Amino acid sequence: MYGFVRRAFAKSMGLDDADLARPIIGIAQTQSDLNNCNNNFRELADYVKRGVWQAGGTALEFPTISLGELFIRPTTMLYRNLMAMDTEEMIRAHPLDGVVLLGNCDKTTPAQLMGAASADVPAIMLTGGPHLSGRFRGESLGACSDCRRFWAEYRAGALDEDAMRELEEGINRSDGHCTVMGTASTMAAVAEALGISLPGSAAIPAPDARRLRIAEAVGRQIVETVRQGIRPSDMLTPRAFENAIRVMMALGGSTNAVIHLAAIAGRRGIPLPLDLFDRISRETPYLTNLRPSGTFHMEQLYEAGGVPAVMKELARGGLLHLDEPTVTGHTIGQHLERVTALGTDAASGAGWCGPQRIVHRLEEPLGAQGGIAILRGNLAPDGAVIKQTAVSPQLMRHRGRAIVFSSTSDLAERIDDPALDVAPESVLVLQNTGPKGAPGMPEAGGLPIPKKILAQGVRDMVRISDARMSGTGYGAVVLHVAPEAAIGGPLGLVRTGDWIELDVVNRTLHLEVSDDELGRRRAAWQPPASMGQSRGYARLYVEHVMQADRGADFDFLVHA
Repeated sequence: MYGFVRRAFAKSMGLDDADLARPIIGIAQTQSDLNNCNNNFRELADYVKRGVWQAGGTALEFPTISLGELFIRPTTMLYRNLMAMDTEEMIRAHPLDGVVLLGNCDKTTPAQLMGAASADVPAIMLTGGPHLSGRFRGESLGACSDCRRFWAEYRAGALDEDAMRELEEGINRSDGHCTVMGTASTMAAVAEALGISLPGSAAIPAPDARRLRIAEAVGRQIVETVRQGIRPSDMLTPRAFENAIRVMMALGGSTNAVIHLAAIAGRRGIPLPLDLFDRISRETPYLTNLRPSGTFHMEQLYEAGGVPAVMKELARGGLLHLDEPTVTGHTIGQHLERVTALGTDAASGAGWCGPQRIVHRLEEPLGAQGGIAILRGNLAPDGAVIKQTAVSPQLMRHRGRAIVFSSTSDLAERIDDPALDVAPESVLVLQNTGPKGAPGMPEAGGLPIPKKILAQGVRDMVRISDARMSGTGYGAVVLHVAPEAAIGGPLGLVRTGDWIELDVVNRTLHLEVSDDELGRRRAAWQPPASMGQSRGYARLYVEHVMQADRGADFDFLVHA
């Protein structure tokens, strides 16, 4: 009877027996008028459907949660796991042979990959692409790295309100995610490196017609993927995650990708310890001149050959596992055989956008190590992360006196107080902003420079927290300190006036307080009120979210 009723109700939507006999392909739609990054998804879905029908499948679109970074409060990270659950359960609950995941904004891509990894139905990730670079008085802008840069100048009094209104009109000129190597760009790139996106798809700008053509190609490919029986578990292997981490390091990718990759791998029962990230970073040169660590944007990366150009160069140095499978049925190595190698100029090969070199050769890297470093010490026993390629050189080694803020509200209240006893050499410390403490681990880690310090011409200071930072951010910002302050981690014991030493080169983060004194402080410590959520999803989140070094997923969702 169940089959009879399903067919009857499907026919009420205009489907016939021939339609229902084909592979049924779901399209997980995250278009939302509250998510500017995903604003082109209605059209993308139509092109996916065209491809599905061309290949002999039947396409059925269904909605899931959509997380727009700029409009959700308190933070989209609070809802990443909820979106992953929504995606997984919708895939499991419906009679689908395969699924195309439409994601773009920062948390949508990892959430969909987490859900697909758990459901393990044939799937392809299709991102919506980066937006066009902004314009302001002759300068090419990258949101939202330049949002932060100009806001700092405004706070310093260097820009007036008329200039800020002018910036509003031109800093983000189209649909698509941020055009720098932020979290959305990084996750699109690592999906390609994992083999679960089509090669060359990550960097195509959202308004470019080639984005529509790749969507149609995805529609054709998912039908073939279903016929071949290729599942996420075939691609999401330990060696595939090593490839993804290596590409992330060569790109100077977002620190948030450390958390997201650990969470995706956890859905397949694959541990990704922080030491693995650090080892790969030490082995992998930083090759790609993209902001916020470098100069250029995703448009230029696409013209220079996209993510495949970076992977081709890594493969030349023996730094990738080339026998890893992809969603097409071919291996990473087989795809890279068809990619043009880097050239000495734009006429002789990939890596260039006009006269500008975007992707550098292994012999001439932008940096000897990858974009991210893992720090440890008595302040971060379980680790912390820093984007070392975006740190001011003079702060790679630094010792300073702590100025402690107990919460984001305390920070907002006091950071610009003229009476704040702060100097350029101070270390700004933010507590209780981790997974449980906030809750949701907001992008509060890039603490603003106090106005009176900005007035001295200072644009970077050492900042330490258990929060995250936008992938578009930059500076000497230590993030994801684990264990977090709200569960009794050492970060919660720091007091204003303590001395802290940061040494990025040697990967250390040390609080210069004796063990005896820390013991006394621990005995008097009390958890923040945020740990006592009374109801609903926030309560479930606080009770079950894991620490940052384990991906901040729910403990009951990790694969045994």
